[in-house]
Amino acid sequence: NAHGTSTLSNDLIEATMLRRVLGESPLVTSTKAMTGHTLGAAGGIETALTVLALQHQLVPPTVNLDAPDPRIPIDVVAKEARGASFDCAVKTSLGFGGHNAALVLTRA
Repeated sequence: NAHGTSTLSNDLIEATMLRRVLGESPLVTSTKAMTGHTLGAAGGIETALTVLALQHQLVPPTVNLDAPDPRIPIDVVAKEARGASFDCAVKTSLGFGGHNAALVLTRA
């Protein structure tokens, strides 16, 4: 569950980092498009959505993403949820003032 600011500079840097760390073709979504930026609640809400994705083996879509930029080097799940088999998921948060975190969640 990427931070996904929808700015080319940030999205390109985040996508490049995710691909470098997670490998050739990680499935990536950003749920902020569904929830809006909930500021202090964003981490908890996005973590809950990531846990649900793991439980149901379903990657939620990045809604309102009509034309992914071809310069973004990852597989962004757009428009519709996608079924997939995965045992772990990463949720990233980038905060004001350089407060950054990544949470790795695994299936029990």
